Amino acid sequence: MECISIFDMLKIGIGPSSSHTLGPWRAAERWIAELKATQLFEKVIKVQVHVYGSLSLTGKGHATDYAIVLGLTGADPEFIPVTDIHQIVRKVKESGTLVFGNIRTIPFKPAVDILFHRKFLPFHANGLKFECTLGDGKKKSKTYYSIGGGFVVTEERKNAKRKIADFKTFPYPIEKGTQLLEYCTRERKSISEIVLENERSLRSDTELDKQLLRIWDTMLECMFIGCRTEGNLPGGLNVRRRAFDMHQKLKGEIPHENPRQWLTSIRNTEVKFRQILQWVSCFALAVNEVNASLGRVVTAPTNGSAGVIPAVLMYYLAIENHKADFQEIKRFLLVAGEIGSIFKKGATISAAMGGCQAEIGVSSAMAAGALTELLGGTPAQVLMAAEIAMEHHLGLTCDPIGGLVQIPCIERNSMGAIKAINAAELALGSNPEEAKVPLDKVVQTMWETAKDMSSKYKETSEGGLAVGVFLSDC
Repeated sequence: MECISIFDMLKIGIGPSSSHTLGPWRAAERWIAELKATQLFEKVIKVQVHVYGSLSLTGKGHATDYAIVLGLTGADPEFIPVTDIHQIVRKVKESGTLVFGNIRTIPFKPAVDILFHRKFLPFHANGLKFECTLGDGKKKSKTYYSIGGGFVVTEERKNAKRKIADFKTFPYPIEKGTQLLEYCTRERKSISEIVLENERSLRSDTELDKQLLRIWDTMLECMFIGCRTEGNLPGGLNVRRRAFDMHQKLKGEIPHENPRQWLTSIRNTEVKFRQILQWVSCFALAVNEVNASLGRVVTAPTNGSAGVIPAVLMYYLAIENHKADFQEIKRFLLVAGEIGSIFKKGATISAAMGGCQAEIGVSSAMAAGALTELLGGTPAQVLMAAEIAMEHHLGLTCDPIGGLVQIPCIERNSMGAIKAINAAELALGSNPEEAKVPLDKVVQTMWETAKDMSSKYKETSEGGLAVGVFLSDC
């Protein structure tokens, strides 16, 4: 049974894509580590990277080339100053060299040494091969697959279901929603309590709280930055940032010197129904506009869907419960992370494999379930809310215009957030025993839908809006 920590579902990284940016970045880091472990790193004199399939077709729009360069230099996506990204890549391009692993300078020209191939490798749509030439003329290569949400596996199929860590001490191993519900019923615990016990088998309460707080702070800062930044997004579509304008109209006299003061001010503001919808949309747009600008976000479960969970959590904090504190935030993230892992195990969170239902659909389900627990829902209602949210995202295609995570991706986060809130309310007003579609069935259906979906609608920009709207129209 594959067991996944919530911190595998909620990762801190750089936009615009967890599969096309964070994944290749982590793959480069992993390759360097393997070269060092086999005493080959010091012998490398030349490097080339081959990119395949969906990773190639929308790679440049998703900054895959940037991610590869940054990964090869040893930069860490969790901690690199965002303002340094363009400077580092520009220096590599201008000098024709890079500091390999932040240790050795070797020749490297991104335009020549990163090769984009339309060919799809058989294992997964997002494949990339790192190849190096050693001092004696021999060549060594390793192929990796970015399978969504920043997860990276090697080409050997036996590793595709690898455990993220040693979970032999996991007290409540979970593969499906039915198992999770059985644990809750037997132990008379909420979903967040069950997930908390699993996480405690990996880390102390102090470390757990520290990491969860860091995730929330990153989400909050991302919304704060997005609401304060105006102008157009990079990439050539000239998409205007909308979160800034929406925030200007909504905030009134709200002081906002820092993210925490900003949140407190919003919570103290009387909000009407229509403004609630506007605020939720504003929060979601803000995150994904930062994401589209190579900003720092939390994959939840992916970068393309990073705005849904922060927007719904902000809705709870700012609208539903002004007295909520870190404990509620903690419970929300625990539940959301576990629901996301159920979808990853039973289906996919990769748009290159399942279309946007695998990103926005999963994030909406995660947020719906988490919100339901905070609003007093039973474990059965939590899973019902997750099912409802995904049910109404089934078949959602991934068709980014120009290969950029902008149109329709950014708007879809606001739609996913609103659907999550609606799904939670529907579940809270329903009897789960009368539900006709269990969560596990919708996970299975999502995977079957993904397999039946044409590759044109799986993050290749070869169908849908990506070809229906001419770039000149934008």
